[in-house]
Amino acid sequence: MTPNTLSKIVLFSIVLLGTVSTVSSITRTGGIAIANPASESATPAAAIFTEDGIAIRGTDPVAYFTEGRPVQGVQDYAYEWQGVTWLFANAKHQDLFANDPEAYAPQYGGFCAYGVSQGALVSIVPEAWAIVDGKLYLNVSADVQQLWQEDIPRYISQANQNWPRLTSQNSQGNLSYSLGLEKSEQPFKLWVSRN
Repeated sequence: MTPNTLSKIVLFSIVLLGTVSTVSSITRTGGIAIANPASESATPAAAIFTEDGIAIRGTDPVAYFTEGRPVQGVQDYAYEWQGVTWLFANAKHQDLFANDPEAYAPQYGGFCAYGVSQGALVSIVPEAWAIVDGKLYLNVSADVQQLWQEDIPRYISQANQNWPRLTSQNSQGNLSYSLGLEKSEQPFKLWVSRN
């Protein structure tokens, strides 16, 4: 059994057998969070990845640009934008974001860029990131980030095509979200079905 196959089996087991609890607009299954607009607290119409109302796991989005790494934000430097709370490491970062949030906010509302390219809203980890043409992109894992980096222009193009449909369907509550695994060279395949 290859390490890649083993990681697929472990991930699949977590998804199927993990303890599930609902937090804000995200259903957490093991270490993977899957957007769940069918829950009572649906994802905001703006479709921003949140947990307990905090955007992108509380990571300071400005730090990716100024420090070249993810930095945890703090409540002392919180800013409300698009109906969710964004946290920052310091007042300077908070001010930069407040003056031009579109310049610093991650693409696709902070959902996984690869997931959006595949037609799904999937959580992220702050450590799987890239700045491409001055825009921040986040992904669900280092493995998915590596896959995404194999053809960034194609995945961005696909995600740009999918994003309006995903946000429209999400705001109408017409999506159910799944995370599945298939036998392929990809770490996993994502799919979305309509209710």
